[in-house]
Amino acid sequence: MLAARHFWLKTVALAGLALAPVLAAPPALAQQADPAAQAVDQLDNGLIAIMHAGAGAGQAGRAARIAPVVDRVFDIALMTRLSVGPGWTNIAPADQQALVAGFRALTISQYAHNFDSFGGERFAVNGPVETRGADKLVRTSLIVPGHDTELLNYRLRADGGQWKIIDVYYRNSISQLATRRAEFAVVLAKGGAKALISHLNQQAASPR
Repeated sequence: MLAARHFWLKTVALAGLALAPVLAAPPALAQQADPAAQAVDQLDNGLIAIMHAGAGAGQAGRAARIAPVVDRVFDIALMTRLSVGPGWTNIAPADQQALVAGFRALTISQYAHNFDSFGGERFAVNGPVETRGADKLVRTSLIVPGHDTELLNYRLRADGGQWKIIDVYYRNSISQLATRRAEFAVVLAKGGAKALISHLNQQAASPR
């Protein structure tokens, strides 16, 4: 599972306390009650599940297990558009759909590849959920026995009444969206949307 610790370096994820009728709920309960924290918790539980599935499930089996979790907790369409940037509006609708599909496939493939075995890892929410304008920030830790704890923050935005992840931050500052945007800009400049579609599909087929 050590590969999972490096996943965030290569792929470089965000609400107040819920109140009881009379007294404030304990912090842990308040975090669980926040829908943004619940979305992140679903992802964490899904990752733990595929780590337990391990090599026996194979890459395809782990991908099949994490795919519905990714669909439920990530706003893949928005993340794709934000990663492409302003040029998104100039891309043909069919190519936009192919880019979203490629981005989804890559996200699923990388999770399945990098979270491939279990060694006692666990996730923990750090402090209360924060409101950032229209978004929320959930701060978490990936605790790996015998290794340094990795800080992972998630930015979420409401979509149809459901909070969904739109960015992942590694070590509090490395934005996955910003990293993707820089990578995609190079590919788009060389070959346009078709080249980026091919690039995403190739990465999904051979995750690192």
